[in-house]
Amino acid sequence: MDLFSPVILGDLHLPNRVVMAPLTRMRAEADGTPNELIAEHYAQRASTGLIVTEGAYPSAESRAYPGQPGLVTDEHVAGWRRVAEAVHARGGRLVAQVMHGGRVSHTAITGTDRIVAPSAIAIQGEAHLPGGTKAPYPVPHALSTAEVRGVVEEFVAASRRAVLEAGLDGVEIHSANGYLLHEFLAPGSNHREDEYGGSPENRARLTVEVATAVAEAIGAGRVGVRISPAHNIQDASEPDPADVEATYQALVEGLRPLGLAYLSVLHAEPAGDLVQGLRKRFEGPLMANSGFGVVTSRQDAVDLVADGVADAVAVGRMVIANPDLVERWQGGHPENEPDPSTFYAPGATGYTDYPFLDGRTTA
Repeated sequence: MDLFSPVILGDLHLPNRVVMAPLTRMRAEADGTPNELIAEHYAQRASTGLIVTEGAYPSAESRAYPGQPGLVTDEHVAGWRRVAEAVHARGGRLVAQVMHGGRVSHTAITGTDRIVAPSAIAIQGEAHLPGGTKAPYPVPHALSTAEVRGVVEEFVAASRRAVLEAGLDGVEIHSANGYLLHEFLAPGSNHREDEYGGSPENRARLTVEVATAVAEAIGAGRVGVRISPAHNIQDASEPDPADVEATYQALVEGLRPLGLAYLSVLHAEPAGDLVQGLRKRFEGPLMANSGFGVVTSRQDAVDLVADGVADAVAVGRMVIANPDLVERWQGGHPENEPDPSTFYAPGATGYTDYPFLDGRTTA
């Protein structure tokens, strides 16, 4: 396999295997509406095989950050429609990452009267609030069994808005990085005693139910799932390797019959036994995520595909700094260096002003 060759992920036909990873950038309007700046940012990067958008929240109490876009209101849908039209006009494809922040938030961000999680256990640390202040993460409300089932409907409604109303090509369900679905998977954050807690199968249940319901709503070939096994982040701890293996085996066995577009895995060893074992059980395309310094150069990405480790590679910082990264990598051209100081800052600087090879800064 070649990084620059086409690949089919479910209903998604990619011209190359370089995927723009979901990247929190905090540029949406105060009400969560994607704006013209966001549309320009994604349109600039339409030559990647697939764009996975930054995480979009499916309900008010699921919002994790100031400046995060939503998939809740008609205004959100209209904003995402502009983004989709801009990317499609450049020949690109994009899926919306649907992300419930869970306890990784604060009521000053959500505007609601509570933060929710599997169990009433707060994250150690401080949330970044609007206006640049910080506050300790609050103790979340432990979702009742009925409320957990309501979360499934939130994901379905957001996915319908993204695909059926806004015209995006699919969705990626975010079940990684310490957010709500990962909080259910991780024994460090899930102390429940109902059917969503305890055993590996029970802790995997919510992600399987979400994926099943979303696949029924928009078509399995338009749905991917992102996981980060053994990624002990934001107190969603998974300290026991045997439990990690059992939990994620239960998860992918629940996902396998659905025929999803892909499984995206963030892990330090994509070629290792854990990831490749999950890939075998999933029986579908695997997307390797470039976190943990797995992909720091063109050659790293080329090797992951050439060696058969992954069917596609999700790339982060290099796509931030190089809107035409595929062209640069194919031609062996120099790359722009990313400026981390602008990753989460407002405005166009470090967002839409990185130059293309020909010196222009517009798509």
